[in-house]
Amino acid sequence: MLIHIDDASDERLSDYTSLTDVELRKSREADEGLYLAESPKVIRRAIAAGHRPRSFLVTEAWIDTLSDEIALFPDVPVYRANEATIETLTGFHLHRGAMVSMHRPAPRDPLEVMRDARTVVVLDGLADHTNVGAIFRSCASLGADAVLLSPSCADPLYRRAVRVSMGAVLQVPWARLPRWQEAGPMLREAGFHIAALGLNDDAVDLKDFCRDRPEKLALVFGAEGPGLSRQALGAAESVVTIPMDHGVDSLNVATAAAITLWAVRSAAGGEAGEPRAL
Repeated sequence: MLIHIDDASDERLSDYTSLTDVELRKSREADEGLYLAESPKVIRRAIAAGHRPRSFLVTEAWIDTLSDEIALFPDVPVYRANEATIETLTGFHLHRGAMVSMHRPAPRDPLEVMRDARTVVVLDGLADHTNVGAIFRSCASLGADAVLLSPSCADPLYRRAVRVSMGAVLQVPWARLPRWQEAGPMLREAGFHIAALGLNDDAVDLKDFCRDRPEKLALVFGAEGPGLSRQALGAAESVVTIPMDHGVDSLNVATAAAITLWAVRSAAGGEAGEPRAL
């Protein structure tokens, strides 16, 4: 199934077009049931998670590197193109000359995702795919068991989120929550204490909160700029803040998530384990 391509307009490459158009790709990928895995490491993690390729797009130099993965799917086309053709197609230089269009997995039930979890991260309305990917990477490395997303949160399977996470979005279980009117009771009925990271005047210092961390904990992080929604704050049982110096009142949300996860894991005396497969 090795197919040489020298025309970037070849319709067989439609999965890979307009990659720099975020709005177009977000709608296309959801509608067409696909997502893109970029670089050998991420491609291997996607396949290890049980996801099936639709096609491979590789430069000649990277075919041997992915030969084992390609051999697993003898009926899946492997499009070979030179770097100039791929750059014309995608709109950017493919640094690690391999990309795979994957079949998007079916959405998961949030109750299933949180069933055996002790620490979950809830992302409330994050729009930046880089932040989403970075938070998933922290979750994988710092012991979070799952990630739950508000209905408006950015897609973890968008290419930039997958790439920034180094494939962690394919390792850490995740699901979308319903609106907070339903999500709050759902989390509490599953035994989770909902702690929102915010700047309220009555917010608890993270260090103090960690001295008596709840057994099951849902940590809620809001988008940069608008912060947590009113509904998320209304569902929270605690509001927690990271103390800062020199008049700084906030951190990048991905940085705040990493600090918080490290603190709650350290308070529990735990170590980061192997993330469960998506």
